[in-house]
Order: sequence, then C-alpha cells, then structure tokens
Amino acid sequence: MSDSGGFDLDEYLAHIGWEGERRADPGTLRGVHLAHMRGIPFENLDALRRTAPSLELPDLMAKLVRGRRGGYCYEHNTLLATALRALGFGVTLLAARVVVGADRMESRPRTHMALLVEVPGDPQRYLADVGFGAIGGLLEPVPVVVGGEFEGAGRRHRLVQVPHGGPLELLVLQAYDGSGDGGKGTWQPQYAFTLEPFEHVDFEVINWHIATNPRSPFTKGLFVQRVTLDRHLLLHGRVLTETRSDGAVNERELTDEGEVRRLLDEEFGIEAPEGMKLLS
Repeated sequence: MSDSGGFDLDEYLAHIGWEGERRADPGTLRGVHLAHMRGIPFENLDALRRTAPSLELPDLMAKLVRGRRGGYCYEHNTLLATALRALGFGVTLLAARVVVGADRMESRPRTHMALLVEVPGDPQRYLADVGFGAIGGLLEPVPVVVGGEFEGAGRRHRLVQVPHGGPLELLVLQAYDGSGDGGKGTWQPQYAFTLEPFEHVDFEVINWHIATNPRSPFTKGLFVQRVTLDRHLLLHGRVLTETRSDGAVNERELTDEGEVRRLLDEEFGIEAPEGMKLLS
C-alpha cells in the first residue's frame, strides 16, 4: 500500500521500543526488524472466528500498536513495510509458498507475505519478514544471496536456489535446526519465493481466503507466538511450547479456557475478545 495515511511512525517505533537511528541503512533495518519481532505478538484470533482482519493502516495501528493484540503475516508485514518506506527504504511485497513439512513445494499455494528491502545507495537487497509464525522465522533480515549462511539474533538462515519450471529464480529460505540428525543439525526449508512483485490488492484477496476458508490452518485452531530476548513461546491449539535460547524445550497441554485467556494476557500481551471460544 503506497498511501501511508493513518500511520504514525513515532508511535509505531515507540511501541516496539526502537530508540536508535532513523537512517535508511542496514543497521536501522536490522534493529527495527528485531524490535518489531520482540514488540508485537503473532496471533490468529480474527481468522479463528472466520473474520478477515483489516489490512488498512488505521486499523493496523489500532490493533497492533494501540491495542493489546497481534496479527499474522499480512498485518505484520504491511505495518513493517509502511514503517520502512517512511524511513526511506525501498520495499517490494513478495508472495511465498510455506513449505514447512511439505513433501512437494508445488503442493502449497503462495499465501505468505514477505518483503524485499532495498537500502539507498547499497546494491545489496534484503529479505525481511516479521510475520512468519514459526521458530524458523527471521529475527533479522538476511541478504538475498544464494549459498551464504547468515546469523541474526541467535538464529541461522540461508537461501538456496532450487530448480522449477518457471522463468524466475526460485529461492528457498532455510533455517538451521541444531537438534536434528543426532545433534549434528539440519537445514529445514521454511518457504519458497521468487522476486516477482505483488501488490496490496493481491494480499487483500489472499488474506480473505486464509482467514475464511475452513481448510486453512488458521481457521482450525489457536496459533500464537511471542519472541523475547531469551525465549520463543508458541501456543498451537492446546499445546504451549517454550524454547529457550540455550535450546531447552518445555511443552505442556492446556485444558482450561480461563488458563488460556490468562496466558494470552500475561505471557503474550494479548487481550482476547470477550466471549470468544479459544479451545476447540
């Protein structure tokens, strides 16, 4: 969306806790990206009620910045894209296929929003994404460079090129999982994308589909995550998983609606709508 009406950069940066420079440079890009990840939770409460959340800037500010709520990829990355443009970066919207757990990449539609970011005067372009609701997501942007490995805030990623039938280069974001393969670690694919530009209107359609389709994973159960300095907290359905920065993982199942509501409030900073059923 090119029109930034309804967006307040000062209020947004204050909410995510960014007090650094406001220059369009790689350091600011990394810092704002990480602050957003730690400052605004991921959640699908609207989609769980089969309601497509608004992607209009006044509504995003009211929900993700002023309200005690979060959102999913279209909301998060629309907000970040607007902030980065206000700071002087160039931003292109990308559509990706989420391939976590997929046997074939072609079996997944392009339903995820990511961002291609350009820094003025710098030939290097960056993949940014504050809306991927999984522990394999980016905490900081990575250069769009095939073959290199990049570390950001404790997570390791790389981009690989894979063959496919189209004319554009197909890239796959992979995350390093240190617990796999008997402790040796493995690279796990997260999503696949090309650098074809998409527009806000494209994601309006995708957003409606994901939030209302009964086969969408986001309409079937609760999905909430929060990233802090020392842990990643995920509530998926009834299962709460805490992954510490040292690799320790704790998991437990929740059975009580009241406990889930308290957890959302105290641990995720989310005020669930009154009367909403949270557990299926």
